[in-house]
Amino acid sequence: MNPLRRGASARLHSAKGAASAPAPLDAQPFVPAPGDYAEFLRLMLPKQQKNVASHRLGSERVWLKKAGPRHGKWGYRVMAAVARMARLDIIKPVPNPGGEAAIATEARRLRQLAAAGLRVPAVLAQQPDGLLISDLGQSGRATVVLQERLDQAAAAGPAALLAVWRVGLAAIAKVHVRGQHLSQAFDRNLVQCPDGVIGYIDFEDDPSEVMTLAECQARDWLSYLHSTAMMLEAAAPEAAGQHWHAALAEVDAEVRERIAEAARRMKWAQKLPASRRWGRDTQRVRAVARLLGRWHLGPAAALQN
Repeated sequence: MNPLRRGASARLHSAKGAASAPAPLDAQPFVPAPGDYAEFLRLMLPKQQKNVASHRLGSERVWLKKAGPRHGKWGYRVMAAVARMARLDIIKPVPNPGGEAAIATEARRLRQLAAAGLRVPAVLAQQPDGLLISDLGQSGRATVVLQERLDQAAAAGPAALLAVWRVGLAAIAKVHVRGQHLSQAFDRNLVQCPDGVIGYIDFEDDPSEVMTLAECQARDWLSYLHSTAMMLEAAAPEAAGQHWHAALAEVDAEVRERIAEAARRMKWAQKLPASRRWGRDTQRVRAVARLLGRWHLGPAAALQN
């Protein structure tokens, strides 16, 4: 036997054996057992690149939110400008501290709303720099964002649009009856669960840190209107006003007065340009002002195009 060939063969087998041998036990990736939420959060938080992402833990879908930088107000610059000009603090963007403070705020608010019997994601695990929460879907069936339902309904006609819009009104009223408030009550933050119940998401800021409860609740109504005003004004402004007043008839008188005050102070915004080149934010504010004027200040206040 050629010793050189034998040596080469031995080296080949040695290299192959090293590559194919099982890794040591401590090198195997550890997968937390289903339900071990704290360990899952501890392991996944440093690996996750996005601030918010969904994961599978056993048969569950969960959401991991990590502390991120402070949110700027640039995305709400038009509403902030309107708030300053109208001296209307209830529509002013609430500071979002970002980082660990936002994580703590969201966890606190989710627990608070859950204790009030409202449908929100459950807090599964919490660290100063991260939060693991449940998904509001059920048995493999996903939630539907109310914004999507409204868009679909708008294509079907005014009656369908108003039917879905009233679902959002009822969902906000349900929160207020229980002495609570939301954060940003836009249509994108209301989700319909598979059983038909409306759930609430996104609580990184808390308006009650700078506002009274009545102001927070008035802000909820105005936020929902802000996110839906353009489609309402285009489709069925008068009928929408009837549903609006029917919903507000059940709320606290101070909340109604705050909304009426907003209508008065935003009257000038009815004259904002309608052209798309001014941006959708400007169009939304204009639509809100026109609807509030029509609904709260009488027909004379509803300016014509």
